[in-house]
Amino acid sequence: MKKKLIRISTVPMSLSGLLTGQLNFMTTYFEVVGISSKDGNRLQNVNNQEKIRTIPVEIKRQISPLNDLITVYQLYKVLKKEKPFIVHSLTPKAGLLGMIASKLAGVPNRLHTFTGLIFPTKQGFIKQILIATDKILCYCATEIYPEGQGIKNDLINYKITSKPLKIIGNGNVNGININHFNPENFGFDFISNLKKKINISKEDYVFVFIGRLVKDKGINELITAFNELHPHLDNAKLLLVGDYEHDLDPLEKDTIDIINTNKSIISTGWVDDVRPYFAISNILVFPSYREGFPNVVMQAGAMGLPSIVTDINGANEIIIPNENGIIIPSMDKDELKDAMLKFYNKDIVIDSNTCRALIVNRYEQSILWKAQLHEYQTLK
Repeated sequence: MKKKLIRISTVPMSLSGLLTGQLNFMTTYFEVVGISSKDGNRLQNVNNQEKIRTIPVEIKRQISPLNDLITVYQLYKVLKKEKPFIVHSLTPKAGLLGMIASKLAGVPNRLHTFTGLIFPTKQGFIKQILIATDKILCYCATEIYPEGQGIKNDLINYKITSKPLKIIGNGNVNGININHFNPENFGFDFISNLKKKINISKEDYVFVFIGRLVKDKGINELITAFNELHPHLDNAKLLLVGDYEHDLDPLEKDTIDIINTNKSIISTGWVDDVRPYFAISNILVFPSYREGFPNVVMQAGAMGLPSIVTDINGANEIIIPNENGIIIPSMDKDELKDAMLKFYNKDIVIDSNTCRALIVNRYEQSILWKAQLHEYQTLK
């Protein structure tokens, strides 16, 4: 009989998106169960996509002590019934509540992967609350996995835990499907037609950003930098691929006005498949304030694109300066503008084959899956 592995996330998109394919891979070795909020049909989609059993438990992202206590109790009941060998949580809220419930239920192996830390960018009382909750999480967990070296350093420097911290493989939670993210999947005619469709000419130099259009992703700086550069660039376009979050992390009004009025800025909104937009671009610009281990930077590299990234966790591990991109200070519009201009003027030239090779050799999906499996199989 296979031992039972339960993966917990706050929302099902984390299971289906961040762990695409990995859960199904693990079914060869474990009975795999997914726990997350129901979120419409999305948890059922995890069931269908990964061919695993799923159990809905409502986990609210917002801080809500009463609801959180109810969630811990519901998780406790599920875990007592399921009797898993391993519970492995992924996202912050699911990690805290899942590890508490797992400890109370007597689960022998309680694992949590930190995919990012919120508290380093916060101040005052909120920061102390977040530090305290991460300490509780780590106290309840038996194994703790930072997604990358930067997260590991923060956990150590803030004294979140004295337990051993282990990075799986070369970092990241799922690696990159290098056959899926491959520029050879998109031919000349496809690229030409897509460019024509969204008003990009074959002579245009295309800067692309892919992600949420929010303050924390550095969009205010990116839009200002491009807008200031634009009069001096004959044939440059800025392609924004992603949705706004007007309630949670809104952009400045001036930024939105520029996006709406500058005809060289093209905003696609949400897309299901980002690969075509890498295929028509020259370089990824990713000026985020904080990350865990950004998938989009790996995806860009696998598609043969260099990246301009800020000096933050994860991004500064993926990018090797002048080999597959450059690293600039965070929140610095002038440095960002200078970096964009250097690439546009070909003062910096980076080989697309090198960009792809650096991702393939370090982050190919099967490498990480096998490393994670080995970690599971060493548990007692």
